[in-house]
Amino acid sequence: MLKFGYKKELDRNGISVWRPIADIWFPTSTNDWIELHPYIDSGADITLVPYSFGKLLGFKKIFAPRERIGGIGGHISVIPVKSKIKIGGQILNATVGWAQSEDVPALLGRQEIFDSFEIIFRQKQKEIIFKELA
Repeated sequence: MLKFGYKKELDRNGISVWRPIADIWFPTSTNDWIELHPYIDSGADITLVPYSFGKLLGFKKIFAPRERIGGIGGHISVIPVKSKIKIGGQILNATVGWAQSEDVPALLGRQEIFDSFEIIFRQKQKEIIFKELA
C-alpha cells in the first residue's frame, strides 16, 4: 500500500486549494530514473507530461503522430509515447501524452494506472491510498 499527499497551491483567483499529488518515476534514455510529482487526475484518460520533461526522458518527435486532447482548459497537441512508469515497487507500461507545450501540468491519468491499483481519495485527511491489485 502506498500513501500520497495533497499539495497546497493557489488557484487562478489566489485562493488556496489542496490538490492530490503522486510520487512516480520515469526511466531516462540512460536508464536512470527521474521522479515526477503529477496531479492524480481521475478525469484524465492518459498520463501527461510537459514538453521539456519528455525531452529529458529522451522522447523524440521523429515520425510521431500528434493527437489533440482536451479538458477543462481547452485542447493541446500531444505525441502519445509508450513509457515505463514506476509507482512504489511496481513498474507499469503506460501510454504517456507528451505535450508539445510547457503550459500544462503533469497529470497521472487513468489508463494503465487505475487498472493496476485500487485508489482511495481521502480528501479530509489529505491523503491518497494506492493499493496494488493482484
